[in-house]
Amino acid sequence: MAKQLLHLVFGGELVDPKGTEFADLSKLDIVGMYPNYAEAEQAWRAKAQATVDNAQMRYFIVHLHRLLDPENPSRSQ
Repeated sequence: MAKQLLHLVFGGELVDPKGTEFADLSKLDIVGMYPNYAEAEQAWRAKAQATVDNAQMRYFIVHLHRLLDPENPSRSQ
């Protein structure tokens, strides 16, 4: 069984598509938590594809396992 490496996928409309400041935090789309990068990437791709017509919309993958275990930076994805 593979080790669980938590990832969060979320997104929303940005003030500027070149930045990371959200236009309205109350409208963030929390897609979900995933046990590995592959599943998180699949969810991220689906959301990114579904919103491709909105240049202000952007989705992110956060490597929560890196925040939870900062002493072990060798974990890649």
